[in-house]
Amino acid sequence: MRKRYVLDAGVLALYFAGRPEARRYIEDVYTGRAEAFMLEVNVAEFLYNYARVFGWDAALVKHSMLRSSPVEILGVDEELTLAAAKLKLRYYNTLSLADCYLLALAKRRKATIVTTDKALKSVEGVNVVVLPL
Repeated sequence: MRKRYVLDAGVLALYFAGRPEARRYIEDVYTGRAEAFMLEVNVAEFLYNYARVFGWDAALVKHSMLRSSPVEILGVDEELTLAAAKLKLRYYNTLSLADCYLLALAKRRKATIVTTDKALKSVEGVNVVVLPL
């Protein structure tokens, strides 16, 4: 069975910065050893953070690269929204709403979260890999 990852925005930033810790996970996806998923909300998070540093045009180039990659980008649906809202109630002071969506998707897909956000490591019932910044 192939590995399954849900990627957070910070992982893309590390990957595009050439960090080997992030490259390993993306290479797993490109070689077929793993599946990877991202939510549109986490893509937006990556885009605005990348654009703040490198500009909007540079962010759009990375966006195009992501869209043509084997990473499956998913929208949200009612079930995922309800799950994320319920998680936000539980982790109100710890996780952002975007992180709660990420967590809900990881639970749905039985996937490991790959993130730079240490707060996700404290969540029970899901595997989390935290990459150093």
